[in-house]
Amino acid sequence: MKIGLVSPYDYSFPGGVVNHISYLAHYFIQWGHEVKIIAPCLRKGTQYFEEEVTAVGRPFPIPASGSVARVPLSPWLPTQVGKILDKEEFDILHLHEPFTPMLSLSALLRSKSINVGTFHACHSKPRGYWIGKPILKKWLPRLHGKIAVSKPALDFVSRHLPGDYRIIPNGIDTERFFPDGPQREEFADNKLNMLFVGRLEKRKGLDYLLRACAKVKTQFSNLRLIVVGPGTRLRPKYEKLIEDVKLVDVISTGFVSNTEMPTYYRSADIFCAPATGGESFGIVLLEAMASGKPVVATDIEGYASLLTHGEEGLLVPPRDEEALARALLSLLNDESLRHWMGAKGRIKAEKYSWANVAQQVMDYYTSLLS
Repeated sequence: MKIGLVSPYDYSFPGGVVNHISYLAHYFIQWGHEVKIIAPCLRKGTQYFEEEVTAVGRPFPIPASGSVARVPLSPWLPTQVGKILDKEEFDILHLHEPFTPMLSLSALLRSKSINVGTFHACHSKPRGYWIGKPILKKWLPRLHGKIAVSKPALDFVSRHLPGDYRIIPNGIDTERFFPDGPQREEFADNKLNMLFVGRLEKRKGLDYLLRACAKVKTQFSNLRLIVVGPGTRLRPKYEKLIEDVKLVDVISTGFVSNTEMPTYYRSADIFCAPATGGESFGIVLLEAMASGKPVVATDIEGYASLLTHGEEGLLVPPRDEEALARALLSLLNDESLRHWMGAKGRIKAEKYSWANVAQQVMDYYTSLLS
């Protein structure tokens, strides 16, 4: 089978959609299929496995739904994409966020293949869908197959574009994220480590975690907070907040490579995801669970559909630093509970292995072709 995978976002900038595409390509190639990725790529030659990437357009950072989307903007892009598709003649063209301008949408409108769209997002303010709904409804039939990565993502897209969707989740590399293995030597002391992983964006809720940790430290001083993730715009604000609440033992690493990331999870005693909303799934929760770590997360749709309260971790109301502090303290003071929840998380994560997810996608392709 000849498969084209289309990313609307910069392939050289790690993120949920790029991660998803790279793993699908990896397993499809391993199974003997011909796969090519079409994506904007600021750093030419970016490669996560053995995949072949056709770089199209220069990505620009554009604020979108509380995050930053790195997408290409060019009047020549549709023509360029059309030439690539005519040359390749894919059996399946799999478009991720198919209505995102300009690359995915251009590919959808020019494709002569069997078209599959995966919808990843779940936004509280879907301006794009409201504004473009009449046109998007007209283009929706060009998708022969439609996938949502979670129930929240399904509810979000079907509310605006009703249709027949199949839920196929994001995956986790259980061969890379696992409990036993190298840890960070600099954190191997008598302190308990709490880990936050995410871009430094408002919706990730780091400010609530910092205030909660300040409360926790008054009762449990033997705590270190490790903040992993890129972002420069809000970093001074968080640094000032740390100073204002007099929080000590905070380590901010900035960007961490994919190779090193598992060592941070293994070095943690608790993983915390305090996002305020806009999360359709929760890949970082899966990474922590696969690493055998208990999770404290906010009770938002994307997280609650993955984590069971009292099993793999604890769910707390979003934007509630008091409840967050109590949940963190309950795990910090109970080592056996941390280990039990971590073991439960590993069992659940194995169901989301990329091999299982890629097989579900391949089965869906086969059903559409037949």
